[in-house]
Amino acid sequence: MFKMNTAAGKKGVKLCAALLTAVLMITGCSGGSGGSSEGNWVSIEDRYTVDPEKPAWQLDKKEEATDLTWYVNADWWNTDFGKDIVTKKIKEDLNINIKFITGDDTKLNTFFAGGDMPDLLTVFDSNSPVVQKAATWAMPLNDLAEKYDPYFNKVAAADTLNWFQLADGKTYGYPNYSNTQEDYDSGNIPAKTAFIIRKDVYEALGSPVIGTPEQFQSVMKQIKEKFPTLIPFGFNAIGEGTGSLGDTLQDFIGVPLETENGEFYDRNLDEDYLTWLKTLNTVYRDGNISDDSFADDGTAFEEKVKSGKYATMLLDGTPQQGGNLQIYLSANEGKEYVAIDGPQSTKGNAPTLNQSGITGWMINFISKDCKDPAKAMQIFTYLLSEEGQTLMNYGIEGETYQTKADGTVELLPAVKDMQLHNADKFKKDYRMGEFMFFGHDRHKALSADAFPEAIKQMQEWGKGKLKPHFILENISPDQGTPEARALSAINTKWNSTLVSMVRAKDDASFDNALAVYKSFLGENRWDDIVKVRSEKMKQNKEKLGIQ
Repeated sequence: MFKMNTAAGKKGVKLCAALLTAVLMITGCSGGSGGSSEGNWVSIEDRYTVDPEKPAWQLDKKEEATDLTWYVNADWWNTDFGKDIVTKKIKEDLNINIKFITGDDTKLNTFFAGGDMPDLLTVFDSNSPVVQKAATWAMPLNDLAEKYDPYFNKVAAADTLNWFQLADGKTYGYPNYSNTQEDYDSGNIPAKTAFIIRKDVYEALGSPVIGTPEQFQSVMKQIKEKFPTLIPFGFNAIGEGTGSLGDTLQDFIGVPLETENGEFYDRNLDEDYLTWLKTLNTVYRDGNISDDSFADDGTAFEEKVKSGKYATMLLDGTPQQGGNLQIYLSANEGKEYVAIDGPQSTKGNAPTLNQSGITGWMINFISKDCKDPAKAMQIFTYLLSEEGQTLMNYGIEGETYQTKADGTVELLPAVKDMQLHNADKFKKDYRMGEFMFFGHDRHKALSADAFPEAIKQMQEWGKGKLKPHFILENISPDQGTPEARALSAINTKWNSTLVSMVRAKDDASFDNALAVYKSFLGENRWDDIVKVRSEKMKQNKEKLGIQ
């Protein structure tokens, strides 16, 4: 969702090289290196006759179970299928067995190099060659729907299909959490970013305002004095990126998305943002940001969230941390994390919190080598339908949830109790809210039980603070171009520079790191990159009808 614009930057030069390799391999695959050049258009004559008014999975009379392999380009993805209540139901309804394979970009490349493609494939970077060259290795969803399952067009969002349309006029991939302007206007999309503080700490300090740089630095000192075992300020794991100190902090303090002329704006060098980075540096020098915060991986960060080690956090991805925050809350009632306004713009800008945008997060494809593309298309339709969305979020009616008189739903007491008090077992047994290849927040709005109790106050705080970032989506230079290689180097340089600035030993070191970065921009085609991005922003506006 929210990560597409930063993913390439976080992965750096290494990923750029890997994706460049992928370009070559994808091109080779299109020439027939073991893959089908036209797609495996199986006949369904003896199985069913398509009906635009009825999903094909309800028509298909195929008796034997269909075995499909689904590659997910993420090592962390849960590969179980058919064990929890959600995937067990999917397995039964569609008569399928799915073998999930996970990996990184290196493994992704091996599929294209070997020509032995999985039946379905999920990636995360919409700007990658894998996505941009999908016509060479994936089957078009438009044609699949027409031949195998026209009901797909009733459950897929037209704006999302148009957004992912390639030059041949066809759409090959479909994402989850693709939010259109209509979705934003509905108010059903919750904020996923918050500045949070432990309630016991907040109250012990007299519920202070932490809006200005001076207030922020002072409160962090007070936390250190009164709660010496806590880390005053934390943030998402840095890894090879910027954690929540990059575009997340920029959104939080409302850094503009574009120049007054509607062109690309370098938010990293925004004066307001740099003021806050310098503030973080002073907080670090006061000893109130731990060096471990720059070295912790995602798992180490989550363990600290679970144990309430941070007094405050700028947290991006509250739903993803919902289980960990709930574990802490359940064991420490009265000390739970709560969202407050936190750092504010020194220029009076309002927050412009981001969500997943129209590009979404996980992008799903059916490969040309798919053994049964008709069945694969049925999976897409099923998971996008109201039936599939309800299953993924709430399970099975009467078994895990019940529908109330007003049409909303609620979990049954025993299931709710497990969600509140045994988050790990809840995740393993039910997997509700986890199997989200085609998930969307609009269905979560059907129930107060869709999110853990621990993050509801944070989502309430975020109301009215979301602003679509559509114009900034997919504006990086095309992979393989000199500008793309330069941008990858710049992103890597910025990530290390930001950490150096926050950890600088004095003002001179902070300023020197920033100056070196600015020089690096001039040496690496920055002006050309800005032109490409401005042109792509213009194209985005035209595609979406934005003035």
